Amino acid sequence: MRGKRKLFRALSVTSVLVASLFTVATSSGASSSGSIAKGQPVLIGASLSLTGEFSADGTAFQAGYNLWAADQNAKGGLLGHQIKLKIISDASSPTQVITNYQSLISTDHVNLTFGPFSSLLTLPAAKAVNRYGYAMVEGAGGAPSIFQSGLKNVFDAALPVADGLVPFAKWIASLPASQRPKTIAYVTSNDPFTEPQIPVAAKIIKAAGVKTVYNKVFAAEVTDYTPIADEVAAANAQVVVLGSVDVPTVSSFMQAFEQAHYNPKAFIATAGPDQGTTFLKAVGSTYANGVMVPNAWFGGSKNAESVKMVSEYIKKYGGTASGVNADVAEAYAVGQVITAAVKATGGFSNAKIITYLHSGVTIQSVLGAVKFNSLGENNQPTAFTFQWQGTKFVEVNPTTDPGATKILYPKPAWKA
Repeated sequence: MRGKRKLFRALSVTSVLVASLFTVATSSGASSSGSIAKGQPVLIGASLSLTGEFSADGTAFQAGYNLWAADQNAKGGLLGHQIKLKIISDASSPTQVITNYQSLISTDHVNLTFGPFSSLLTLPAAKAVNRYGYAMVEGAGGAPSIFQSGLKNVFDAALPVADGLVPFAKWIASLPASQRPKTIAYVTSNDPFTEPQIPVAAKIIKAAGVKTVYNKVFAAEVTDYTPIADEVAAANAQVVVLGSVDVPTVSSFMQAFEQAHYNPKAFIATAGPDQGTTFLKAVGSTYANGVMVPNAWFGGSKNAESVKMVSEYIKKYGGTASGVNADVAEAYAVGQVITAAVKATGGFSNAKIITYLHSGVTIQSVLGAVKFNSLGENNQPTAFTFQWQGTKFVEVNPTTDPGATKILYPKPAWKA
């Protein structure tokens, strides 16, 4: 979800950048028709945040793309063509991501494109490739703003952003009055990934009689979170919802809360805790205990496709199922969607791929079923809440799900 998220968050500025950069020639030899000579590889281009603020997520996406390509090549590639990935770094910049996709298409002549990381970068990227008639399948650009842009070429395989916190909100509302928290604090980055989730959850929680004692949006450019975290701690809410886009943000808030001797009964962050061992290494397993995060996938998923991918990931990179970043699965699913589209259309025509993905077909992936609505959103995923319980990352919501583990509530105290 992925999600699955930060930087210069004013989308109006991004739109200006897109408009100005589109004065560049848009047809320098690249073709969206995708005809490939026999024996030649199919070249797939992607821009990822291998440096900069999204680098942890970008490198996880790179691992997912590479894992899918290796698996598919072992099966003969796509229509007999071996897959070659061309991945370049955008340094987490919405300006650079446009330049990268223009270069991938007009200079490198890629046949297909995969999306970048974050809703912030996906919108300008999708506009860039749309100019050339290319489809963009992605797994980390689920913000409503992307699908309200009028683009028909962008498809997000992951859970729509706005639905992420719904299971958590419903759980809070379902608690018996004697256990239900009395107060809640919302604090979020000014980001198209985080902000849409808050009002949806807040409406459900408010209807249950929980009082909002703090609600603040902070600028994306903030690097010192301590003053904001101290304000949240001073409000002394029993529950904290943090609209975060990465591990450093969550880690900073947790550290400030611990230093202020503030331990909410429940703490959920929209992103960061889903990044497996990256999160554990940053905060420590004892501090992570009880922290929650929304998502539509986790390493312990019983989905057969997912089990196979996790096994292959561990064989290649080491670690455990709980430590596999959800970004890996979201990226892998992008490849699976393209595999299905290429096979169904019998070629690499981007126009035909776009039409096929808008046809209402259901595609199976490591994320589960993928079926795009008319906007390009996947309307099949189930939203879950996950919680770190010691070093295990477990599903806890919906509580009625057979695979759900009992929630640690109240959250254990911060412990070194």
